Amino acid sequence: MVKKIAFLVGLLVFVSPVSSWGSVRQTLPVLAGDARVLSFDPAGRGRLVVALGDVERARHVAVVVPGSDVDVRRFSSVMAMARAVYDEAGPGVAVVAWLGYDTPEGLGIDAATGGLARAGAAALTEFVRGLPAVHVSLLCHSYGTVVCAVGAGGMPGVADIVFTGSPGVRVDSVGELGTSARVWAARSSSDWTRWVPKVRVGDMGHGGDPVDPSFGARVLDGGDGKHDEYYRVGGVVLGEIVRVVVGDLR
Repeated sequence: MVKKIAFLVGLLVFVSPVSSWGSVRQTLPVLAGDARVLSFDPAGRGRLVVALGDVERARHVAVVVPGSDVDVRRFSSVMAMARAVYDEAGPGVAVVAWLGYDTPEGLGIDAATGGLARAGAAALTEFVRGLPAVHVSLLCHSYGTVVCAVGAGGMPGVADIVFTGSPGVRVDSVGELGTSARVWAARSSSDWTRWVPKVRVGDMGHGGDPVDPSFGARVLDGGDGKHDEYYRVGGVVLGEIVRVVVGDLR
């Protein structure tokens, strides 16, 4: 345990990027013709929420919650995840690329603590509560799994939560999430998060590993891809995620 904590502390002091956005304002990125902007805040690093499909009429709505190093300028990464799910899921499904919070940058203190996750969880909860009462899935990646875990108890309308590439979810079991949703988790064999110590000291570290059998999640086949390849078109994980989204995997 001491070695794990020491490793985590070492990770924190590795690099902690600091940037001052001041009065910077972002511009809306170029989006595909079938993408609909639900909200856009150009201030600072920006906030952007985009839907593929008709959220109001869909039978199934999936919300993609990204992790670190995503902002309006780099929105293409979360959009690609949403697009992969949308294209494979077919009719009756809407997918939301949700960048409604400030994500951590790099491997600094923000990535290893819960401040940004708590702020993100509050924003995510507000957004999800405004969705129609249909089958809603949260597709949470990397630090986004921390956001989803922190907010899980406040989103009773969510049917499924999928954690991929998680550094830990701040609780030790599904029961502690406080949700009635089915909870799924996947980690690929080449994902670097497998080496992140699943410990928590105060607000440092993210604790419980959702793919650990003792956690109680339904573990999906993580395949052999890297940390950013869970939504790879044609990949085994994407196929399983889509089955969760459309209600075929229970």
